[in-house]
Amino acid sequence: MDGLLLTMAKIKSYLVASHIGPTLLVTFVTFLLAAKLWWEGPAFVIALGIFLGQLIVGWTNDLYDFRDDLRHNRLRKPLVSSDLKPAELKRAIFIVLPIALLVNITGPLGLKAGSISLLGIGIGVTYNFYLKPTALSPIAYALAFALLPAALVISTNRTPPYWLLWSGALLGMAAHFANVLKDFREDKSSGITSLPITLGRIPSRIIASGMLIAATVVLHSAKANTTVLVIGIVAGTLSIFMPRSLLFKLFMFVALLDVLLMVTATGDLIGSNSI
Repeated sequence: MDGLLLTMAKIKSYLVASHIGPTLLVTFVTFLLAAKLWWEGPAFVIALGIFLGQLIVGWTNDLYDFRDDLRHNRLRKPLVSSDLKPAELKRAIFIVLPIALLVNITGPLGLKAGSISLLGIGIGVTYNFYLKPTALSPIAYALAFALLPAALVISTNRTPPYWLLWSGALLGMAAHFANVLKDFREDKSSGITSLPITLGRIPSRIIASGMLIAATVVLHSAKANTTVLVIGIVAGTLSIFMPRSLLFKLFMFVALLDVLLMVTATGDLIGSNSI
């Protein structure tokens, strides 16, 4: 019994180190989109491949941030709390990586779309190790968030519409700015010079709000929904003045509405040979 509890605690630590909230959200969105374009069977396999990729992105992020997390005493991080050792996390990455490659390339996505999906994972890892402390930090989010839905559409031998690419990129950049604002003081004190920190807190709030509103407008143009449009514009505007503790939650709420709109609009692609 004690051994089982220790194993469960270790598994929990690995999941926490993967940034389990965003990881599950991306996986769930992938499943919804894939189920619209395929059906539930292939959607589960596609979502599994994305989930494994997100594990790698999250784990490499925690490895790279380990020293900085120690400095700020972020005990919620398993590496800082010593629930996991860096060597254990590295070993997990080397175990999961070939499985992620196999599932994405040989699964329903196929070679072409699977390669695009893996490119998104590679961009996430590149962000962790190279782009995070630079002015190019939003580019990684824009590309990764645009490539994921594009890969799903390409896997069905369709061409991704421009609205899908633009809305994904805008949501990705809005998420990046909102995420940086959540830990703005700590990251700035650590000397991280990502674009949001370089621009400053207020400009970054305005940019994040603008991108979230723009994503909502683009998605509304593809699948008209006045309710989502109004909520997106109002909430995006309010986020400029929202307390930091509520800012990220508000962004996630609007982003989720946008994602549901994206899923609905993507479902309309079924049966269309030319987009």
